[in-house]
Amino acid sequence: MKKSLLVLMVLIVAMISAACSAGSESTASGSEAGGKAGSKETLTIAWYPNESGADLKDARDHIGKIIEDATGKKVEHKTTTDYIIAIETLASGNADIAFMGAQGYIEANAKNEKVQPLVVSSGVSGTLDDAVYHSWLSVKNGNEEPYKDGEGFSIDNIAGKDFSFVSNSSTSGFKVPSEGIVSHFSQKDEYKDLTADDLLEGGKFFNEVLYGGSHQGSAVNLLTGKADVAAFCDFCVANYVELADGEENTPGATYKVKDDAAEPFNTIPGEEFKIISVTPVLNAPFAVNTENVSEEDHKALVEAFTSDEVANNEKIFVPEDSELSGLFSKTDKERFLEVEDKWFDPIRELSK
Repeated sequence: MKKSLLVLMVLIVAMISAACSAGSESTASGSEAGGKAGSKETLTIAWYPNESGADLKDARDHIGKIIEDATGKKVEHKTTTDYIIAIETLASGNADIAFMGAQGYIEANAKNEKVQPLVVSSGVSGTLDDAVYHSWLSVKNGNEEPYKDGEGFSIDNIAGKDFSFVSNSSTSGFKVPSEGIVSHFSQKDEYKDLTADDLLEGGKFFNEVLYGGSHQGSAVNLLTGKADVAAFCDFCVANYVELADGEENTPGATYKVKDDAAEPFNTIPGEEFKIISVTPVLNAPFAVNTENVSEEDHKALVEAFTSDEVANNEKIFVPEDSELSGLFSKTDKERFLEVEDKWFDPIRELSK
């Protein structure tokens, strides 16, 4: 990783300190209108494609139970197949709550300022200081030689390759990696005018650009040979892969698809990839549409999510040695913390 990308990492971490469908669930289609705050008997939560798989139904239901117990209202889950659907569903009031990346929250808030963050998961310290996950650029294991730079790795040779992003509304699957790529390559005369828009499709910087639709999908694009390099995050593939060699979240680390991995990894057990770049990203929030969610319910939700009871609930914060598939892991002091809109300004700054 070159100095420009390291600078981006340092800036994000510094700004953090300063201030990722099944059963009876329905697919989001924008057909259910939002009501007046407090008048609703059902609260609807929208999920990104990353969290919409059948293997995560129990995890979604456990979150739903927190909401039901806190508000006394029924919870309906809307799983989606597209980031834009989830973002628009919350912004338009067709969903009341959503779990979304920082970029998705920013886009929803820009569409409707009544969309506000509720909570985020903390870092290992139990604070916001290390409340980050990681955006990876990865290659198939065995194909890493062109990206080596002495004892480390460089992204110099990703130009001209077939590349997979997640979605252009993904924080760690597009916004952060594209900014890192532009920052790195714009220092070279050949690419001094490079912009993030140039990365959206093939022919300008990459040979071909694919979109996985989810972090899992982007990883599968890489492992099935459709892409030479792919962007996806640690958080969203953690249930499907395991460390095979090296140090976690470090360039050079190798990960392997678990033998019993669920879809879409179930057809490629044992396939391996190697990380060539790692960038920290602000943790994903639960966000609410305050036009639909009353002040009373909002307060109750914050109190419930940030409680010690939830922090110690092993179905929510899943221990490392657990066989459960969860959305959040427990290694030390992880918990949910209330957060304000301004906490996401570091991601907003990437678009300026």
